[in-house]
Amino acid sequence: QVQLVESGGGSVQAGGSLRLSCEVSGYMASEYCMGWFRQAPGQEREGVAGVDKYLSTNYADSVKGRFTISKDNAKNSLYLQMNSLKPEDTGMYYCAAGRWCPSARVVVDTHGRMMDYWGKGTPVTISS
Repeated sequence: QVQLVESGGGSVQAGGSLRLSCEVSGYMASEYCMGWFRQAPGQEREGVAGVDKYLSTNYADSVKGRFTISKDNAKNSLYLQMNSLKPEDTGMYYCAAGRWCPSARVVVDTHGRMMDYWGKGTPVTISS
């Protein structure tokens, strides 16, 4: 059974940092493309960062230079380091995995439509 469990969310002030983690079980993370997605109240889900099976990465324009996605295949885990956080980064953050994706860019640009498995999310609140 495939499971993804996120952790690391919380409440911080603008300018602060958080590191999200996603523990994977039931499959090898190295065999899947993965991504981080977020959804703010009343808004559509959006792609934040993606990584393909070859560890190429891609980011939404709104987080480029501030967020870093990484995957540790040995630990079967996905991470999102978030720096210089802004109030508009507030939302529920989800980790997801897909059996197939043409590129990390597509993972982000399709906002999760290509993902097959999802975690339950971890909340992030950034205060000004």
